[in-house]
Amino acid sequence: MCGAQTFHILVVDDIIDNLFLLQTVLEAAGYQVDTADNGRTALVKVEASPPDLILMDVMMPEMSGYETVKKIRQNKNIPFIPILMVTAHEDASRIQGLAMGANDFIRKPVEIDELLDRVANFLRFGQQATSS
Repeated sequence: MCGAQTFHILVVDDIIDNLFLLQTVLEAAGYQVDTADNGRTALVKVEASPPDLILMDVMMPEMSGYETVKKIRQNKNIPFIPILMVTAHEDASRIQGLAMGANDFIRKPVEIDELLDRVANFLRFGQQATSS
């Protein structure tokens, strides 16, 4: 990403090992990464400094990824941010996630190359949308 814009990604997951793995991989690819270990913290961070993309775990205590996405999408003060839901559960409702405002799903265990490709594609699309 030499000379290019540094994209800011928020990774939300209640499992610290998952946060560490995703943060390490994304930072190695040249992204600026922030983390949140629950939906409420994610909402505060998104409102304070909206990231370019969010990776959101589906299953979290207190506030699920679905609920967090819904709250982000309902807040008119937050610009559009691509959100990729990350889940280990085969029965995670893709339809529910998309209805709440998620843009796509990534299955755990995360395939690193697939993750980086999806992230790059969403960021490229988002950059084109905001520059046109």
